[in-house]
Amino acid sequence: MRIQKSFQLALNILIHSRLRSWLTIIGIVIGVAAIVAIVSIGEGAQANVNSRLGGLGADIITVSPGFSRASGEFGGFGGGGGGATTGKNLTSLDIQIIKSVPGVLYVDGIVSGRADVSYLTETASISVEGVDPFAWTNMLTTNLASGRLLQPSDANDIVIGYNVANTVFKEPIPLNRLISVQGKPFRVIGILASSGTRDDSTIFMTVADARNTLTTVTDKQRFDSISVKVADANQATDIANAIDAKLMISRHVTNKTKDYTVTSPQATQARIASITSTFTLFLAAIAAASLLVGAVGVANTMFTSVLEKTREIGILKAIGAKNSDIMAIFLLNSALVGFVGGLIGVILGAGLSYLLPNVLGLRLGPGGHLTTVLPMSLLLETLALSVIIGMVAGAIPAYRASKLKPVDALRYE
Repeated sequence: MRIQKSFQLALNILIHSRLRSWLTIIGIVIGVAAIVAIVSIGEGAQANVNSRLGGLGADIITVSPGFSRASGEFGGFGGGGGGATTGKNLTSLDIQIIKSVPGVLYVDGIVSGRADVSYLTETASISVEGVDPFAWTNMLTTNLASGRLLQPSDANDIVIGYNVANTVFKEPIPLNRLISVQGKPFRVIGILASSGTRDDSTIFMTVADARNTLTTVTDKQRFDSISVKVADANQATDIANAIDAKLMISRHVTNKTKDYTVTSPQATQARIASITSTFTLFLAAIAAASLLVGAVGVANTMFTSVLEKTREIGILKAIGAKNSDIMAIFLLNSALVGFVGGLIGVILGAGLSYLLPNVLGLRLGPGGHLTTVLPMSLLLETLALSVIIGMVAGAIPAYRASKLKPVDALRYE
């Protein structure tokens, strides 16, 4: 019997068992749709993490004061310590040590804090960063919308983020306008473009100006953090390890007494991606349980179809159909059930993937953006999985149908 004829007979069985077939298909639809929606959320979360870390610069390493086991596990280097250590303990000596590490291009010692900023009749608390203009200019990942960046000779000049310029105050802040930072006048010489990072809500000035302006800066020789730009982003992790090793020697600390943290975006990205993938796999496994229910439904439907078509099986065998022909008919029938259920499930899952960011994004509130990513490979693989599940579930009923004896089948009532 030709495969085309077997397919026609299998399709005929599906069409003439509408209610039972559709009840079985619904079980597969739910499982496939759930898997597609959940995996797309997981892929979107991972892409969002990659995008945010990419905005920080894949070639940027950060050294920050304080160390704890948690920070060591998520992006820090050198192993876990016992308790946490805090305090502004980074110095100019640390910057010189870091500059001596091969592969390091620029090192920026940063002083940061919050300050009361006044413009016209309004006052707002805004994040302020004091930077080394030369290093900062070469490390900045945000584009400049207008004006210019800081220069080493600048005094009482600032560069402001997009939100500071356009959304914090009722009136936008234009270039060359004087604003008050902690009661001191500063001239706006540059405005950054929107980047979706913390740069949008930050005011940048020289380290000297920041130390003279921020009330939180009590030690004029300390830094709140150190940013490091490396020559090769692919070597960021190795360079971070080298920085950590040199700092441990210069600061006379061990893994147990370490009082700083070296963070690489690549290490953080890899760890978060691993956590996201594990969580997504766990949720997908739960959703796959409904596919097993659908598989049981397929098997039950096929057993019932075999019983209903026993006389037809006997007739087919009496006119020359082989066991393999009968088995092919019922296997194709179960594959059709899996294909139809998988196709509808993929469409429904894709629709859910599209709607979820709009529905849940409102509940998450401002800043709680939910994104989904729907790769074509996911749709094809899920569809193929549903077909395979259908065929596996229908294998035993198809085998039993192929083994029926023509005489017994023809006598079946």
